[in-house]
Order: sequence, then structure tokens, then C-alpha cells
Amino acid sequence: MINLTVGVLALQGAFVEHLTLLRQAAEELQRRQPLQPNTATATSTSTSTTTTTLGPRQRGSASPSSPASPHTDAKSTADAGTDAAADILPHKPPPRPTPPDLNHSSLSPSPPTISLTTLEVRTPTDLARCDALILPGGESTSISLIAARTGLLEPLRDFVKVLRKPVWGTCAGLILLAESADRSKSTGQELIGGLDVRVQRNYFGRQVESFEAELELSFLGDSGGGPFHSVFIRAPVVAKVLSSPTTTTTTDGGVPPVSHGEGDTVLAPQRQATKAQVEILGRLPGRAKTIKDQTTTAHDLGEDGDIVAVRQGNVFGTAFHPELTGDGRIHAWWLREVLKAKMQTEEE
Repeated sequence: MINLTVGVLALQGAFVEHLTLLRQAAEELQRRQPLQPNTATATSTSTSTTTTTLGPRQRGSASPSSPASPHTDAKSTADAGTDAAADILPHKPPPRPTPPDLNHSSLSPSPPTISLTTLEVRTPTDLARCDALILPGGESTSISLIAARTGLLEPLRDFVKVLRKPVWGTCAGLILLAESADRSKSTGQELIGGLDVRVQRNYFGRQVESFEAELELSFLGDSGGGPFHSVFIRAPVVAKVLSSPTTTTTTDGGVPPVSHGEGDTVLAPQRQATKAQVEILGRLPGRAKTIKDQTTTAHDLGEDGDIVAVRQGNVFGTAFHPELTGDGRIHAWWLREVLKAKMQTEEE
């Protein structure tokens, strides 16, 4: 059995919505997960933790809820007549079973059972239980301050940049996962880091200038549903992709303290270099907030568009709020990526 625990940072922001869509994603794994094509789900729920078990489905078993088919009923009637006739015919012994072919694919081991647990993360102890983590939207400065006061900030940095476990940040979560952030307060704001990007906070303006748009996200593949309806609330964008840092440590073997850079720019503590490159997974037309027809694409405008979704190794970030749409496609995609990483770790 593969035990998979996914946490959502529950210090501030829309963490409940993420938990809801993670549970929907578990159901999506049951229906579509290519690594587990035959799965069944059993769920037990508490106030902060949900466990979902995905395992091999019994083959050849009839569904108890399936309605009777008229063709089946007719066949049953015909079979009953055949059975009655067979009672008056000489008995024939059943054919001897054929010895099993040891090389036959039907004898290959069944896919492993997957036990998925989701939980709200508020303490280092909660975080230590997790195989993967979501940093929700909210207010990045408030989240970083609460994390620092509760002793969670450094464990979060280790989780992302030392243990390199899968992490996804939405909106404020993207800001926290960036190595550099512009338009940040000169005091109080600290970053976790993990993405070699510089983000610009509140890029599209204040709360009243929030908007919604349709995004073409090719990484979702053939999941269906068309463009992804995206909610941007005081959203950041990735202003620049940075070069990967060199390995830097202090004399005691730790990482240097946070730097506030130049002016209003905040930098995360430096870390060991990673071979993974920043992948741009989603763009939004640069003038999208002024476009009434929000289905207009960057191609239509003749521009690349603003970067609103990126990935680098174990770290994934989106400038928008998928958790506020009820569309679980990105959660299902990310959960599949987490599962792949977990299975790879189990094999090593």
C-alpha cells in the first residue's frame, strides 16, 4: 500500500476550498488515474483530516445498483429452459481446467492500493506528516508573519528547498514560493522560496480591479472541459524568470538570513542550486483586465501575455485561484504528479 498525505496550509486564506477540491481530485483518480485504472474509493471524514483509499476493483463483479437488463432477463429465461432439458440428458463431466500460463499478463501483480489523507497544516508536526503541500491564496504578509510566530517558516523552507517535496502555491502562495518579490513591504514580509522567479504583487490593481478570465492550459491535456475559468483577486504575476542560484551556506552550515534586496524587493534565503528549469505553464494576455471578451487569447493580441502559472521541479505556482471555481482539473492533475513522485520515491 502507498500511503499519501497531502496537507493544505491553514493559517489564513482559502484552505477549505482546496481541501474540498482535493477530495474531488481523489474521486477523479478513481475514474481516470492512468496509474490506477481499476480503483474503488472509501472515504471517512473528520473535522481536519480525510482519508481516501484507492485500491484494485474486483473484476467481473456485478454492480449492486445496476438495473436489470431486459436482454439479461430473456437470456435467464432461455437458460432456465436449457437447464431443465439438461436434467433429462446424460451427465457429462466438466472439462478439466487448463494449467495456468505463468507468463500470462493476467498473473501480473495488481496495482498497489493508495491511501490518501488530506489535512489542515498549522504546526511543524502537521507539516512533518505531509508528502505534499498546498499554500492557499490569502495575504502573503500575514501568512509569513503567522508562520514565523508559530515556528513554521523554517520547516516550510526545509520542506520545499531541502526535502524538495511537491508544493503548490496559489496567488499569495505563489508569492511566498518565489525567490524574489517586488512591491512588498519593507518590513515583515518573508519568503519561503523555491521558484527561481521574481513576482510582482497586486499586478492588476486593487481588490475592486479583480477579474475572471478563460485560460488555455495545455498541461491539463485531454482532461476535457475546455478553457479553465480563472479568478484573479489582487493577483501577482511572474515578472521575471531568474537564473538558478549557486550553492551558498553560512559558516555554521545553514542558509543566509532573508534579504530585503533593493527598495521594495524581498528576497528568499539562498539555497542550493537545482537542475530543474522554470517551466512556463500558463499565460494571460497582458491587457486582459481591460478586455470585455475574456476569451481573447494572447495570440489574438499578438503578444506572449503575462506569466500566471509556472513549475520548477517539485514546486508549482499559479497566480489565480483554481479553488474558487469548483473546477477540480488542476487539483486532479497536481495530485497525479504528487502520486508519481511518491511512487518514484517508494521505488528508490
